[in-house]
Amino acid sequence: MIMNVTKFSEAASILDNDTSDDDMVNSPSHYNFAGVECIDAIRAATGEEGFSYYLQGNIMKYLWRYKYKNGLEDLKKAEWYLNVLIEDQDDS
Repeated sequence: MIMNVTKFSEAASILDNDTSDDDMVNSPSHYNFAGVECIDAIRAATGEEGFSYYLQGNIMKYLWRYKYKNGLEDLKKAEWYLNVLIEDQDDS
């Protein structure tokens, strides 16, 4: 089942404190084209099992690099992907 990215960002209230026009954690504009969120396209292309692995890989990537690249922003991105994975598992 494809779920809207907004649902995941609402569930992660800690991430909703960003007041900039382009929220680089919850909904960066460069991940939306013609009204289609990239995360939804990836889910559709990879299937449920592949999507789960994709999420796990992104969680690991952002945790791995946070000290060396974007600090807190990378931790928030890891949290975002973890929240998507948790929501996905709750729906199973």
